[in-house]
Amino acid sequence: MPPLATRYPSRNLLAVLGATFIILASVSPCPAAEDSDTPKDGAKGATVTVLKAAKFCFPAIVEASGIIIAREETMVRPDRPGLKVAEILAEPGDTVTAGQNLARLTLPEGGNAMVQAPVAGLISATTAVIGAIASPRGEALFSIIARSEFDLVGMVPTHYISKLAVNQPARIKIVGAGEVDGKVRRVSATVEPNSQLGQVFVSITTNRRLLLNSSGRALIKTGQSCGVSVPLTAVLYGNAGTVVQIVRRARIETKRVEVGLIYGAQVEIREGLQEGDIVVARAGALLREGDPVRPVMAADAN
Repeated sequence: MPPLATRYPSRNLLAVLGATFIILASVSPCPAAEDSDTPKDGAKGATVTVLKAAKFCFPAIVEASGIIIAREETMVRPDRPGLKVAEILAEPGDTVTAGQNLARLTLPEGGNAMVQAPVAGLISATTAVIGAIASPRGEALFSIIARSEFDLVGMVPTHYISKLAVNQPARIKIVGAGEVDGKVRRVSATVEPNSQLGQVFVSITTNRRLLLNSSGRALIKTGQSCGVSVPLTAVLYGNAGTVVQIVRRARIETKRVEVGLIYGAQVEIREGLQEGDIVVARAGALLREGDPVRPVMAADAN
């Protein structure tokens, strides 16, 4: 009788293969445990531009809109009646000195009399016409803005009036003249009952020629607050409140924050962030709590 192995070759082969499988299975390495703090696949996380929250001093600004007026305007008339304008020596827009001749008048009995500027300044208007009669009781021959000094008369809501004080610095934007410096000269003690607006007078410091009654806007600095700053684009406003998205261990974290002053493109964060936190520069609804990301510093992204 042939040996058992010869009579049942398929059974012997199955037994050998089974034993081999058991041995291989016993020595195969197990997969490593996954680190819970590491994204499953960092390469698949969205690339986001980030920056560090930094300290910044925010100016507290009160805005006042209004018109440009002469701080002091001097009217020039002859000192006696019966004179006739014979020659005009100055025009509106001219800058004159004290004592400068403005016009020549003829006297009823013959001879001439000169009309002179009582103060230095800018001629804003004139009614002088050659051949016209000039009188101390009639219209002024010339109007002079004394010392070429202007004010912005601005209107401010009542709840801001208490923040204003004399000599506070201001930056004034005037239509047609650009930006000039100024400071608060006077704050009204009353408010207009219907609009609940109060007046503030802001003196203007400039050598530029300004137009009376042109509109302007004064940004008055009433103080400052120094704290943590982020770009306005980093702040999200929603039903859950005001939040900023930060990156920690390559994942998104959402922080509720309290915002303060705004200046330019920056916003003050009074609570919720610390200096040095890595903040998503342009937060968005597509980024959710716990999402894996690949942060790139703003300076490196440019």
